[in-house]
Amino acid sequence: MHLSMSQGEFPDLGGEPKAAEAHGAAGHRARLRARLLGGGAEALADYEVLEYLLFGAIPRGDTKPQAKALLARFGTLAGVLNADANALKQVKGVSDASVGQIRIAALVARRMARSEVAARPVLGSWQSLLDYLAIDMAHLTLERVRVLYLDTKNRLLLDHHFGDGTVDEAAIHPREVIKRGLDIGASAMILVHNHPSGNPEPSRADIDITRRIAEAGRPLGITVHDHVIVGREGHASLRAKGLL
Repeated sequence: MHLSMSQGEFPDLGGEPKAAEAHGAAGHRARLRARLLGGGAEALADYEVLEYLLFGAIPRGDTKPQAKALLARFGTLAGVLNADANALKQVKGVSDASVGQIRIAALVARRMARSEVAARPVLGSWQSLLDYLAIDMAHLTLERVRVLYLDTKNRLLLDHHFGDGTVDEAAIHPREVIKRGLDIGASAMILVHNHPSGNPEPSRADIDITRRIAEAGRPLGITVHDHVIVGREGHASLRAKGLL
């Protein structure tokens, strides 16, 4: 017996798995949201934090694969937040919108850490300074030199980016550093740079340039409090090491 069926007589069974998948993803998002709102800072694992961030870029569906791929590629949540945009987009499923979500989260973290430094005397809130520098510089892939200029109460006057490259007179000349301090009325400074290798131990060049700047500033009333080197493995203070 031959049976003929007209188009549309049977339901489109192919749509049911997609509907179930969408429903499951929505439920997962709702559960993550509930845990985030009810559980505090440690409510979500690092990959779940990334999942949640990516919700804004991927309105429907599962963001867990992208989150886990990002962590596998960059190692840590901090590594993802500090990664270059082009490197992020090399991960499957990560679009410009996804990169935007990641970059805004990194920007918020930096602004929060910087506000802690700006609000109080730097020497009295040293850990806040170290946290800010770690967030801002520890994962950079190039060496960056900055000088934090302080007033007479050791409050931050200016966080000045002097340049990128190895710490020597090509990147940071003592005369220029001191002149900038005099121009803005600074009474002290903290030199800062990062080691892209991850190891923050000071080099001979780091020590030499610090001492040259300290010697140049001393007769002009500008004190070098410290030279802090940051890397993925931690930080090093030349003053704490007795090198300043």
